[in-house]
Amino acid sequence: MLSEAQLKKCFLVCQSLSSMYLPIYLVRFDSRYNAIYILAGEETEVLIGGNGEIVEI
Repeated sequence: MLSEAQLKKCFLVCQSLSSMYLPIYLVRFDSRYNAIYILAGEETEVLIGGNGEIVEI
């Protein structure tokens, strides 16, 4: 289940990516790791952990 912190961070990251005119190809919730994965542009990957912090870029 998504946390409120994850939802807020996901929205802010997607807004920032679109402001940089990067296409967002994939937004997926991985229930095994309780994380949101975002794939944008040609090389941008973002992983948002369960506490709403960006784990990996």
